[in-house]
Amino acid sequence: MLLIRPIKPSDYEALYQCAIESGHGFTSLPVDQSLLERRIDRAQKAFRKENVETPGDESYLFVMEDTETGTIAGVSGIEAAVGLDEAFWHYRLGKVVHHSEKLNIYNALETLTLCNDYTGVSELCTLFLREPYRHNMNGRTLSRFRMLFLAQFKQRFSDWVIAEMRGVSDDNGDSPFWTWLEDNFFSMDFPKADYLSGIGDKTFIAELMPRFPIYTNLLSDEAQAVIGKVHDNTRPALKLLESEGFRFRGFVDIFDAGPTVEAEVCNLNSVRNSKVVTVSVKEQVPEVEAAVPHIVCNTQLENFRATKLLLTEGADELILDNEQAEKMHLSDGDDVRIVAL
Repeated sequence: MLLIRPIKPSDYEALYQCAIESGHGFTSLPVDQSLLERRIDRAQKAFRKENVETPGDESYLFVMEDTETGTIAGVSGIEAAVGLDEAFWHYRLGKVVHHSEKLNIYNALETLTLCNDYTGVSELCTLFLREPYRHNMNGRTLSRFRMLFLAQFKQRFSDWVIAEMRGVSDDNGDSPFWTWLEDNFFSMDFPKADYLSGIGDKTFIAELMPRFPIYTNLLSDEAQAVIGKVHDNTRPALKLLESEGFRFRGFVDIFDAGPTVEAEVCNLNSVRNSKVVTVSVKEQVPEVEAAVPHIVCNTQLENFRATKLLLTEGADELILDNEQAEKMHLSDGDDVRIVAL
C-alpha cells in the first residue's frame, strides 16, 4: 500500500534525497539540511496545533510511503497562508496603452509589475514523486488528496488557493527570463537566486529587483517567449490542476516567469465531488465489481492518512480489512472522505 501521512523527523534522509532528485527550479525543496529540518519541524507543529480558526503560518508537509518496503515515494505540501512573515512576490502581467489620436498611433504594451497580491492565500506546494513510482495514478493521488485535506479542515485555510508552477529552464538550471534580469539588474546566476529564495533569504529581491513596471518588449526574445510557460516536467501537474479548476490569471514567478494558477477552494472538483462515508471493518473485503480508483482519507489531523483504493462508484460505505484499517488509523463506524480518481 502507498500511504500518505504527515512527515516525521525520521523521514529527513528521504526528504533530502527528494530535494536532490527534484533538480533546479524547485524552490520549495532546496538541498539544504537546516531548511529541510525546519520544514519538518514546522509541519510537526502544524499537525499538533489545535483549535485553529483562521489560517496562519502553519505548513503541512506529507510523504507518500510504500508500506511494504518503508521507502518514501514522494512528498507533497500545503501552506496555510503565504506572505504573513515575509513578502510573497510575483510579477503581475498588465497592459499600458500609449495612444495619440492626433498622430493616429495606438500601442497596447504588456508590462510586468512587482506585487504581493497573493498575501494571505493558501498554497499547494512541494509536490514531487520519485521516478520509480510515476505510474498507476500515484502522482494524481499525491496531488489531489490535498484537496480533500482542504475540504476536511477548511477553517485552517484561505478561501482561495494557489500553486506556483516551475518555469522554463535548461538542464544546467539556466532560465532565459532570469538571464535577462541577471544581465540588467543582478550579478548572480539563476540556481543561486533560486536557492537563496528557497532557504528564505529574500532580502536581495527587495534590494535589487526593479521596482517599476517592466515593458516586456524590452526583454530579450528568449525571455519573452517563456513568460507564463511551464517546464516540460511540470506539464502533467499543470494539466491536473487545470482539471480541478485552477486558472492562470496573469501572475508569474519573479525568477523564471513560470505561471501561478489559482482557484476558489469550494469550487475545486475534488472538493465538490468528495463525500464523507462510514467505515465498516471486516475480516475479509469482498470483491468489488466495476471498481473505480478512489482517494480515501481519514478525518484526523495529527494521525491523518490517505491512500488509493478500488471502490464501487457511488459507494456509501467503505469496507476495509483489519490490516487496511490499522494502517489508515480507522475503526468500525469511523468517517472517511472519498473522491473518485
